[in-house]
Amino acid sequence: MGSVWGNAIKISVFGESHGAGIGIVIDGFPPGVTYDEAFVLREMERRAPGRNKQSTARKEADLPLLQSGMLHGRTTGAPICAVIQNTNQRSGDYAALAAQPRPGHADYTGSVRYKGCNDPRGGGHFSGRLTAPLVFAGALCKLWLRKMGVAVGSHIQSIAQIQDMPFDDVEVSPAQLDALRMADYPVNNPKALEAMLAAIEEARLQQDSVGGVIEAAAVGLPAGIGSPMMDSVESRLSSLLFAVPAVKGVEFGAGFAFAALRGSHANDALYLDGQMVKTETNNNGGVLGGITNGMPLLVRVCIKPTPSISTAQHTLNIQTGQVEPLSIHGRHDPCIVTRAAPVIEAACAIALADLLREAKGYA
Repeated sequence: MGSVWGNAIKISVFGESHGAGIGIVIDGFPPGVTYDEAFVLREMERRAPGRNKQSTARKEADLPLLQSGMLHGRTTGAPICAVIQNTNQRSGDYAALAAQPRPGHADYTGSVRYKGCNDPRGGGHFSGRLTAPLVFAGALCKLWLRKMGVAVGSHIQSIAQIQDMPFDDVEVSPAQLDALRMADYPVNNPKALEAMLAAIEEARLQQDSVGGVIEAAAVGLPAGIGSPMMDSVESRLSSLLFAVPAVKGVEFGAGFAFAALRGSHANDALYLDGQMVKTETNNNGGVLGGITNGMPLLVRVCIKPTPSISTAQHTLNIQTGQVEPLSIHGRHDPCIVTRAAPVIEAACAIALADLLREAKGYA
């Protein structure tokens, strides 16, 4: 299982959606970081299910139980292990899926890869439930990044076809990111939120689902972090962002919009602001040649519509060899984008902490 990631800071995620619990081991985390429990629990709450009708009715406390790596409220430098208990499973909802893999899910591919031994209940190890340990690790990394002068945050860029106001890619601030973190729905334009929630409700009533985009930013990163070619900032972040279930696209800066630009408009002109080198625009999203340039790092992540929908579908019955109707039961989000922001932030924070620790040590 490819559940281990990282160089200087290495994480290992374990557990299944309907097992006894899920969790994470974090190795290489800097010592002496104060454990801000209120901050960590707020991050966990942002991702947790069952908070509103835009999310699944499955309710879990998502309380991380620390097993190691902490003493007197600070990290020790030893591996940190946290376990999150599963307390609200309904495994019977998944009894029929052994014969009929769900469209858009890893039921079929997981069964082939692990010779039918994988746990299919709730998606098993492929479930979005496994993002809870990522959010815990991301919260810890945010605490260390804060000490290093780096802030990470995000907003819902779009849901369905409805667009929020994008970040100002040269002026996004830590205060703006912190305000978004405290919002129930992190958006820059409240009117866009109203339309987004209406689109989600329409999909829910039609027993369907919608997707969207999360735009994340990191500010305060020093220039010179990362490496060219095979070990770029973009490749390191992307490798962890694509570990998040339902992520199907990642772009940095202007991303695919570069294809429609001329070089004269795409290039970011450099200038001196006091003793700091900055760029007038930030089309490259704070990264050039795989290395940070000191400008805000901007990344957008596409989240596909929730594949578990109540609308009747057709799929292969692998026991009969026939395509047959499938009705999916259980508790599922009509839109997972509203819970995805802290997960995307966590992936970015973990990757940036790994890169920064690699470059600066424990600082």
